[in-house]
Amino acid sequence: MTRRLDQQIRADLEDQIRSGAWAPGHRIPTERELMAQYGCARMTVNKALSALATAGLIERRRKAGSFVARPHVQTAVLEIPDIAAVIESRGEAYSFRLLSRSATGAAAPPEAPFEAGGERLALTGVHVASGEPFAHEHRLIALSAAPGARQADFSARSPGSWLLENVPWTLARHRISARAAGELAAPLGVTRTAPCLQVERWTWRREDPVTYVRQVFPADRYDLVAEFSPRA
Repeated sequence: MTRRLDQQIRADLEDQIRSGAWAPGHRIPTERELMAQYGCARMTVNKALSALATAGLIERRRKAGSFVARPHVQTAVLEIPDIAAVIESRGEAYSFRLLSRSATGAAAPPEAPFEAGGERLALTGVHVASGEPFAHEHRLIALSAAPGARQADFSARSPGSWLLENVPWTLARHRISARAAGELAAPLGVTRTAPCLQVERWTWRREDPVTYVRQVFPADRYDLVAEFSPRA
């Protein structure tokens, strides 16, 4: 079966994107350039580009052109994802940029499930995908539950990856909300008013708290996905 020309244009452009030949942010040839290359009408090119935009592979910006979209990362709502593994599974280079680290026994913020006086490790950092900020993270770790965190090198490995491998948990809670980037605009590389997804997570081992984390993602980088069936 012969492909329509708009389908062929879409397939050719998609091959360039999925192969990595065109990285996120790469400018797609203009409609006029594609019309000349394929010898077709603007409507045919527009149909191919619209299909790529609907599939989330390109972003069409008014008066600027079309660009390869940054891939969305998807994780299940009820799982604790290893961000490093998820990003690397998509073929993107991953790193964690540690911004601050301190141990404290002072009163914990109200959102964290730690008792006053318990020693905690406080960490802030940025998850990086293909050289660009992917998420800002603020985390508290109870050193009574995870004493090995005191010596762990979180400049080389993210706290979440280390915890998933070294500290078992029995109970977790999520809270998901929308927010503007605000004071996190600079480390995330966005404007202060840019929409973001904020994910907060608490984990316990039996009755003992293990960690509290707040992760803030630019809205165009991350999706939470759930599959479920109707109740019997």
